[in-house]
Amino acid sequence: MLLGSGELGKEVAIAAQRLGCRVIAVDRYAGAPAMAVAQVSEVVAMTDPDALKAVVRRHRPDVVIPEIEALAVDALAELEAEGLTVIPTARATAVTMNRDRIRDLAATGLDLRTARFAYAESAAELAAAAAPLGWPVVVKPVMSSSGKGQSVVHGPDEIEASWAAAMAGARGAGARVIVEEFLRFSLEITLLTVRQWQGPILFCPPIGHIQERGDYQCSWQPARLGKAQLAAAQAMARAVTDNLGGAGLFGVEFFLCGEPGHEEVVFSELSPRPHDTGLVTLVGQNLSEFELHLRAVLGLPIPEIRSLGAAASRVILAGPEAPGSAAPDAAGEPVAPAYLGLEQALAVPDSQVLLFGKPELRPWRRLGVALARGQDETEARQRADAAAAHVRVQTSR
Repeated sequence: MLLGSGELGKEVAIAAQRLGCRVIAVDRYAGAPAMAVAQVSEVVAMTDPDALKAVVRRHRPDVVIPEIEALAVDALAELEAEGLTVIPTARATAVTMNRDRIRDLAATGLDLRTARFAYAESAAELAAAAAPLGWPVVVKPVMSSSGKGQSVVHGPDEIEASWAAAMAGARGAGARVIVEEFLRFSLEITLLTVRQWQGPILFCPPIGHIQERGDYQCSWQPARLGKAQLAAAQAMARAVTDNLGGAGLFGVEFFLCGEPGHEEVVFSELSPRPHDTGLVTLVGQNLSEFELHLRAVLGLPIPEIRSLGAAASRVILAGPEAPGSAAPDAAGEPVAPAYLGLEQALAVPDSQVLLFGKPELRPWRRLGVALARGQDETEARQRADAAAAHVRVQTSR
């Protein structure tokens, strides 16, 4: 059972079905991407613990795989106590759901290098916490996803607007934000880390990525890291995933700060599931992050993880003026968005386009991704960018 059925859940469902699994896709709205390929789908308010427990108990799946942050995590712990397998564990899902818990674990519990940070529960507390960190600072809700509610604050006069944005973008109950020093980094990477029930921890070739509005825009693999930096990232990823336990793939994010060749590796965040920047592994590795996740979850062998050469991804987004839902037709029924330019996009050599099939639009929503390979990183990124640029979203007919 997938709890969360977006584009990453869709790829998990496909990987699961290729290994003979029956998939139940659950999400808060009908027509979520994974529901198009799952055998069964359910629409449930997943932050409602009673509703979440009811749907799981009704189906009694062998494995429950949370794919989003906004879940009733206490319900998962109760279900795990009843004997259900929650991936990677109910505790890992709870710890990583909130930025304060994973940051406290990393910085205090494991003594990993992180950005300097503080917490605030009001605009006044935010102003007081931000000043000692030095301007600018980064403000994020402790619980959100895809960059929602995140902002960069350049001075005291922007505090009120930042607080309002954080509260508007937060998920779950409670008003709390994390405020961090602004790191001037040369590279941001994701180190996909595979934890097996039995067997060693495995690492994918590192993925470089760029974010805007707090959300990933493009990624490439393998990212160029020095041996010392890669070893440091792997050591930190091993420490935090060992603490969280369970099995499956973890997306562990880091910043590289400092002079080229001598960068310091700084822990940023962690997701206990396939990562959006890891969509590039669909063309960049012998086994994608989704296949690796399923093999680890099901206890199947992973003989090796091997790069297939330079690969890149570029997201396909709704525009800033996208409506809240697809425009209605003459009868008043919603019309799914149409996509133009696929012929030109797929004419780009060694490229693929994945359109996720999301039924509802909103500004900057991720609707698809272009993937490409090349002789080197530059060519792969150029091809992915070119393919994505050809695809246009038509919201009415």
